[in-house]
Amino acid sequence: MLDPSSSEDTGGESDPEVVQEAPRKAAASSAGKRGNNSRAGGQQRQSAAPGGAPGKGAKESDATGEEEERKERERLQKEEEERKIKLQIYVFVLRCIAYPFNAKQPTDMARRQQKVNKQQLQAVKERFLAFLNGETQIVADEAFCNAVRSYYEGFLKSERVSRMVQSGGCSANDFREVFKKNIERRVRSLPEIDGLSKETVLSSWIAKYDAIYRGDEDMRRQPQRAHLSAVSELILSKEQLYEMFQQILGVRKFEHQLLYNACQLDNVDEQAAQIRRELDGRLQLAEKISRERRYPKFVSAEMEPLFVEELRSSVNLLMANLESLPVSKGGPDFKQKLKRSSMNNSFLDMGDEGDILSKSDVVLSFTLEIVIVEVQGLKSVAPNRIVYCTMEVEGGEKLQTDQAEASRPQWGTQGDFTTTHPLPSVKVKLFTESTGVLALEDKELGRVVLNPTTNGPKQAEFHRMVVPKNSQDTELKIKLAVRMDKPPNMKHSGHLYALGQRVWKRWKKRYFVLVQVSQYTFAMCSYREKKAEPQELMQLEGYTVDYCDPQPGLQGGRVFFNAVKEGDLVMFACDDEQDRMLWVQAMYRATGQSYKPVPPLQNKNMNCRGGIQKPASPISLDPSQRQGVEELISAAPSRFDHAALFAILQRSTLQHRMNDSFSCLGWFSPGQVFVLDEYCARYGVRGCHRHLSYLKDLMDYSENNALVDPTLLHYSYAFCASHVHGNRPDGMGTVSVEEKENFEAVRSRLMALLENQITHFRYCFPFGRPDGALKATLSLQERVLMKDITTPVPPEEMKKVVQKCLEKAARINYGQLIDYAQIKVDTQAPPEKRLEDMMRLGELCIEVLQQNDEHHSEAFSWWPELMAEHAETFLSLYRADMDGALQVQPVDSWDSFPLFQLHNNFLRTDPHLCNGMFHKHLQDLYVPLVVRYIDLMESSIAQSIHRGFEQETWQSVKSLTNNLASVPLPKVPSLPLTLPQMPSFSAPAWMGPLCENTNGSATSEDLFWKLDALQMFVLDLHWPEPEFAKHLEQRLKLMASDMMEACVKRTKSAFDSKMQKASKSTDFRVPLSVCTMFNVLMDAKKQCSKLCVLDTGQEIDKQWQQYHSKIDVLIDEAFKDMISSLVSKFAAVLDGVLSKLSRYDEGTFFSSILSFTVKAAAKYVEVPKPGMDLADTYITFVRQNQDILRDRVNDELYIEKVFDQWYTGSTKAVCVWLTDRLDLQLHMYQLKTLIKIVKKTYRDFRLQGVLDGTLNNKSYETIYNRLTVEEATAAVKAGDGLQGISMRDSDEEDD
Repeated sequence: MLDPSSSEDTGGESDPEVVQEAPRKAAASSAGKRGNNSRAGGQQRQSAAPGGAPGKGAKESDATGEEEERKERERLQKEEEERKIKLQIYVFVLRCIAYPFNAKQPTDMARRQQKVNKQQLQAVKERFLAFLNGETQIVADEAFCNAVRSYYEGFLKSERVSRMVQSGGCSANDFREVFKKNIERRVRSLPEIDGLSKETVLSSWIAKYDAIYRGDEDMRRQPQRAHLSAVSELILSKEQLYEMFQQILGVRKFEHQLLYNACQLDNVDEQAAQIRRELDGRLQLAEKISRERRYPKFVSAEMEPLFVEELRSSVNLLMANLESLPVSKGGPDFKQKLKRSSMNNSFLDMGDEGDILSKSDVVLSFTLEIVIVEVQGLKSVAPNRIVYCTMEVEGGEKLQTDQAEASRPQWGTQGDFTTTHPLPSVKVKLFTESTGVLALEDKELGRVVLNPTTNGPKQAEFHRMVVPKNSQDTELKIKLAVRMDKPPNMKHSGHLYALGQRVWKRWKKRYFVLVQVSQYTFAMCSYREKKAEPQELMQLEGYTVDYCDPQPGLQGGRVFFNAVKEGDLVMFACDDEQDRMLWVQAMYRATGQSYKPVPPLQNKNMNCRGGIQKPASPISLDPSQRQGVEELISAAPSRFDHAALFAILQRSTLQHRMNDSFSCLGWFSPGQVFVLDEYCARYGVRGCHRHLSYLKDLMDYSENNALVDPTLLHYSYAFCASHVHGNRPDGMGTVSVEEKENFEAVRSRLMALLENQITHFRYCFPFGRPDGALKATLSLQERVLMKDITTPVPPEEMKKVVQKCLEKAARINYGQLIDYAQIKVDTQAPPEKRLEDMMRLGELCIEVLQQNDEHHSEAFSWWPELMAEHAETFLSLYRADMDGALQVQPVDSWDSFPLFQLHNNFLRTDPHLCNGMFHKHLQDLYVPLVVRYIDLMESSIAQSIHRGFEQETWQSVKSLTNNLASVPLPKVPSLPLTLPQMPSFSAPAWMGPLCENTNGSATSEDLFWKLDALQMFVLDLHWPEPEFAKHLEQRLKLMASDMMEACVKRTKSAFDSKMQKASKSTDFRVPLSVCTMFNVLMDAKKQCSKLCVLDTGQEIDKQWQQYHSKIDVLIDEAFKDMISSLVSKFAAVLDGVLSKLSRYDEGTFFSSILSFTVKAAAKYVEVPKPGMDLADTYITFVRQNQDILRDRVNDELYIEKVFDQWYTGSTKAVCVWLTDRLDLQLHMYQLKTLIKIVKKTYRDFRLQGVLDGTLNNKSYETIYNRLTVEEATAAVKAGDGLQGISMRDSDEEDD
């Protein structure tokens, strides 16, 4: 056994050297001694047998076996020593919990969230995937679905989240906060909607997220009993604290119960006395150290007297704290109650919950079967007399058998009874019928009284009957059977000796029944005869049962066992070993204890093969073997090195805390903080040692990839630094050399740890979780760099550290990204594959930089230039791979432009990276490519104009332009390269209306589309350097102007050529090609304002303005010339008609011939109305050309101009013709023709939209007046010679 109180000093005080020695060292040294002894013994054995000369192989195998046995023995001894040390620590912890007088459980600690484990993470992934696949009932819009998809792909599926879950620092709240941050950024970018605030959208999305995260879980479905770890965040009762530290230190329940009773933790006076003894021991130790001047080694000799004063003052403070406790209370109440487990208990006070199990709660019901077989030895009655038997159970009804003759008293009758008595009284009597006249009752011949039990025999047996005095039947016996069934809730029964502290306080034999009251409640009950309620009972919850050896001083019983609990010990004994085993097994099942009792014959240290078996426990439940318990509880606390013991306790507590169900990040629970505080105060553990040990343990976890809160590290480090530099954070002015050395070691180790975390910030603090941890880590790094507690770190020094970390981080992050993308730089790979890999890798690089900015930039806000430098370093690594991929691309290949757009669109919006090193390098790479592309496009467009207009058919391309949006940028056959459409090209803005209204030529449409597509491509590049961007724009505008000019001139030339070949008769119809030419010019004018004009703010160059106005003037002049040419053609046709009418002029020879011919013919045949043929032909000519122009030319304004000039020219020509004939009277034929032409033309042009001011011009008025006069004159001379044709409006006129 470990003997903590052993010392060479007979005065009972410990040696200071012993005080400073850690228990582990003592255990190791003792193990070493035992090992040396065993080795020495082995050598003696070998040297003692030199003459046997066994085989060499046998010797080696024996030596190997002995060595393994020795190692196994040493291992077991070491485990045993460590276990004893933990039991000793547990004794001190028990006392701290039982009677605290320094610390309280803190109520202001931050509540920790439940951890998310791997299974829960997988379940959450499946729930979100089910939502995205539409397998849930949650209704959501497209914006929310996109947000969830981004969250699922970017966060839930991230390897860094899996690492965070494995580290135990990830809670459901972290998942929720990351989603909330994502959607806040998304919702801010959405446009405002009237009546729907963005806060409403956010709250709605968060509610839907919660519904997805929970899935189909039923929040009401809770476990039947909350596990201890689930309530560790609450204020715990003492029972819960005991249970927690049993788990922490690996103490078994029955060991706790023995120690609890041995320490008398339920005795307030004993605990207060124990504290007084401890404090007195510490004072004596301080005096001894002062007297012998055997101080620990301090950094300064002046601290030695101060050390003793600190010891004394700390003890005085504890005395004052103890004195402040009221004597009446003396600490918490320790009344032990028989409790029934309840789920409605309060975590603040577990002592008052539950109900006391009363005697009336224990109810048993038995069924008895009594079978009477026969009676023997009946001599006092005549053979022919009638006899019968009665049977009854005490307190119940009486039954009777059939009658039989005395010569054959046999029945075989069964009687059934029920009773609630575990020890009932059964009476059976034998009667004979009385023959006397005055006899009132039958005569009783004998009786037997039995006390059956459930364990009694079931077969029929003979029982001697008690007969009346003077009866001849001295040998009267009755054969009967009494069967008593065991009810289901009766688990075991029998007679036992018992002695307890609360019940059965006298050692005597009683009848016991083990009763199951409910599923979780069992009671040990003792009964008297003929009683339904138990005389005494003990609820078995919390007890531990085990075998034990016979107890001296207790008379009665051969084999013993006991049940132990805090504050109680009950001893049992019976006479049979088998009966004891049955009792222990039944009670073991009832208590629910984890410790399984082992029968004494098997509980040996040596098994049957002679091997070594690990003892079940260093302490025994057997009261006769209490040496281990006594040593543990009687050891003087002042003789121990509590610094070493506390380090073990704190390490074990932290291990338990990190493995519980909460995401604690290294923070202890309130109950754990309370016990550790009380231990340090009561046993004098120095604060610096406590925090140094804590820092070492936390760094162990952090180095093993567990998440530890840097704020916690900062707090402990600041405490230690303050102490070492003499600032007395806990009032201790002494600083030992050991503390200073340990602090320096911790400082250097912490600095390396923090630099590693800052370097791996994306993986140590993924997605900025835990919240604020990276910022706290940087703050702690600055604190660690301080040489003392007052001198701040120079900013440049901290900046250099962060700069070095971020430079390493860039390389690490890029390497991780390459591994994640599974991209291998293969120089033999096809160029297309390498470019595709660079595109994918570029997207991932941008995603990494965006995540850094979103989640980590706030932490590095003190050094934004360092984050920009980190990003540039990161991109420089990508740049090397990108340059290699671009160098192998074919000449004049434009497939790499999307790579530029991808990076440029990201870089130009970042204020730190815009025009940075990588951005400028990107521009330098692509400037020659862009210039080359524009040069080739310009050459291609010029050639397409030249060849297109040479082969132009001037047919309408309305059917072609319906599909223009999907047509790729044209390939030019004459050039050895292709100019594909850029992926970023979008359909030109004018393409929509063009698809419906245009009737331009194929060449012009192709030209406009190419120019627009080229300008859109350059615009989509968003070139970041302003001068080059302006140069590109100006060049494209000038190119467009030149191309437009060429297009207009070629169109005008084709129009002139077409009009020269046109006919001048009334058969002339405007060719469709001429309409197409008009449309080409109109489109050119429209496109000119977009393709040839610089953006607002750049139109400052007068030369540029003049050049642009020149294009406009050119188009306007071309329009004017084309309209004039077309109107002239129409006028020529009218001149031809008028020249035909001139033949009928008065006084000409041709006029008289035509008149005579018509009149002569009219006598024989019906002659058409004069003037109808020529007039109708011209009117048809006008109308059809009007329809062609209206139908084929798109611009209404120019159609009106044509119609205005055409009408004006026509009326003017007619007016001039009439004016030339003022002196002549019009021929009837002329008059009719002109009236019809003028009237119909007037009406047609009015229908085409010519305004009244133009219609009723002076020429028309002159014509109208002349024709009216001529009409009146003709009516007077010829009567009805006009045949109804008149200048007056009439509905009867022919159409």
